[in-house]
Amino acid sequence: MSQQAVRQRSPHEPHPSRWRILGFLGVAQLMLILDVTVVAIALPHIETSLGLSREALTWTVSAYTLTFGGLMLLGGRLADLMGAKRVVLAGLLLFAAASLVTGLADSAGMLVGGRIAQGVGAALLSPAALSVVVALFDGDERNKALGVWSALGGGGAALGVLLGGLLTSGPGWPWVFLVNVPIGLVIAVALAVLLPARSASAGRPRLDVFGAILVTASTASLIYALIAAGERGWLTALTGTLVLAAAVGYALFVVWQRRAASPLMDVRLLMRRPVATGAFLIAMATALMIAVFFLGTFYFQHARGYGALRTGLLFLPVAVATMLGAHLTGRALGRWGARGPAVLGLTAAAIGMAVPAVSMHPAGVVAGVAVAAAGTGAMFVIASATALSQVAPQEAGIASGIVSTFHEFGASIGAAVVSSVAAASLTGTTLNGFTKGFTVAAVAAAVATVVAAWMIPGRPRQHDQAPS
Repeated sequence: MSQQAVRQRSPHEPHPSRWRILGFLGVAQLMLILDVTVVAIALPHIETSLGLSREALTWTVSAYTLTFGGLMLLGGRLADLMGAKRVVLAGLLLFAAASLVTGLADSAGMLVGGRIAQGVGAALLSPAALSVVVALFDGDERNKALGVWSALGGGGAALGVLLGGLLTSGPGWPWVFLVNVPIGLVIAVALAVLLPARSASAGRPRLDVFGAILVTASTASLIYALIAAGERGWLTALTGTLVLAAAVGYALFVVWQRRAASPLMDVRLLMRRPVATGAFLIAMATALMIAVFFLGTFYFQHARGYGALRTGLLFLPVAVATMLGAHLTGRALGRWGARGPAVLGLTAAAIGMAVPAVSMHPAGVVAGVAVAAAGTGAMFVIASATALSQVAPQEAGIASGIVSTFHEFGASIGAAVVSSVAAASLTGTTLNGFTKGFTVAAVAAAVATVVAAWMIPGRPRQHDQAPS
């Protein structure tokens, strides 16, 4: 369709290629999600091939999720200012180029640098793509489109473990990254033709680049402290200094957000009980999920000597359990509210994590982790539902952005913590580190159960619609 035809179409007339556009954007979003779980399966092979330290291995996961989460809100603002089409294409091309660099990496610096660039591309692409979906669909069609979009999370986890095993055991670990290049280029060409050119919002204020840098740097300092603790100890001057620097950075971020003419985040929204609860739950669920993949992939491949493909297949029940937990919880929320399912889900996560902490037999690890995954899958649904339950329609976008940001930060912190706790097993032959890692995850889930029971607002009575 010509640009003239696009301009002449009534703003209320649906775009004729909207479902095709959703398909291409969905595949692009799937690539971003895959790049966490698909890499987890390949980590032991990357470690051997490049001779990476435990710290470099952890940053291979955390550098991507940290940059993705830290710059996501900035990417959404940029889409408002420049137009979603430009930002989608820029993010997609940057992600493809960064994937090429990462796949060709021959050193830790090149690998982590490529992962950082991938995170920047993802932070541009994901929020801009979602804004396109929201703009193209209306009414019931929008609900269906957003349902497809949301389902990509669970599907990405399932596909990631299998694809990671297939690529690593086949052409090799570089193709975990290189496969993004041709796919990304094809999608970019298709979207350049299909996406309507929409004018940018000229009246929007400036970008809060300083705020984005401040929150990302503070989180990076915290993650580095957690990673370094595995080698230097938890009660050292370095660890304490880095944690203090992160705390100061977060405090400065809050002050800046309250004074900036164009704040990155409305911190007053984050201080609301439902939004804060949703952010906490999504961070905890993602941290537990990443901990499972990090511990499991090294346990099966290093301690048990399984290949990458066999490891990926062993994780399929875990991914399926995650999707099943999310699906059942989505159906139960309307009847039971959020508090009961959240307590049940986190209790399942704690019990499931405790199984491999007690017995490191492969069957026990898979069974326990699958039970835990069903619980964390429930958390993904509950977190979004809770965060958005009491916000005004015009606040839903920023609330969703906050939840998505904490999703990525949770992945970064989860990888850092479990890497330090299980350091002895990740670098040696003892199973003691794996046991400690699953124990910490079980305790964290148990503590989160108590916190969630306290934080999640009770279900309002039918006649009382006022927020609690």
